[in-house]
Amino acid sequence: MSTCRQCGKELEQNDIGAYKKFVNRGASDYLCRKCLAEKFDIPLALLEEKIEHFKSQGCTLFV
Repeated sequence: MSTCRQCGKELEQNDIGAYKKFVNRGASDYLCRKCLAEKFDIPLALLEEKIEHFKSQGCTLFV
């Protein structure tokens, strides 16, 4: 299992999916959702909303 390159937290599939969706689809190291939200300077809740939105549209990066 992968870990966040910033905080070391074990990543879930949606963490990896969010990083690939919003940063780089070809990435091989990732940030967790919390660190990704901090990187973009947005509330974590907004990032979670976007994940749910793309998931509801059938995006296969999210489970």
